[in-house]
Amino acid sequence: MLRAITPLIVPLAMLTVVACSKRDPVDEQARNTAGLPTIHEPAPDATGAPPANAVAAQPRPTTASQIPAPLQGRWGLTPGDCTSTRGDAKGLLIVGPADLKFYESRAVPGPDTRTSPDSISGEFAFTGEGQTWTKFQALERQKDQLVRTESNPMASFTYARCK
Repeated sequence: MLRAITPLIVPLAMLTVVACSKRDPVDEQARNTAGLPTIHEPAPDATGAPPANAVAAQPRPTTASQIPAPLQGRWGLTPGDCTSTRGDAKGLLIVGPADLKFYESRAVPGPDTRTSPDSISGEFAFTGEGQTWTKFQALERQKDQLVRTESNPMASFTYARCK
């Protein structure tokens, strides 16, 4: 009798584990999204170019937000982004006093941006390839690197200062 039941125990145990596990590790009752911006625009790619399915949006009025000086300069995702002479530096980010310049787009901080001596965060108004959109961006200087974080989808990119 035990021999007849033993082959059934392992599959039943596996089915029990699978049936009790959830695909989503976040509890459905979690309410920890406070502070995250609600954004309904499609996300650009890692170079800052507009998404293929972007809908032309009206640019939001902006105030002249000053980007902190420690963030300003030329930053590359790879060393080749800093030295390319062929115009193909897709990971180059040029941070100016009032804007961010990517390979094929430009972003201006919106009126809701917050700054500290080494960071800026908030909604940025993007333009590029004949389209406009807004997107949450956070830039923070961490030692010799610049970390750019965006949302929707959440992504983070680490840049090194170009020499």
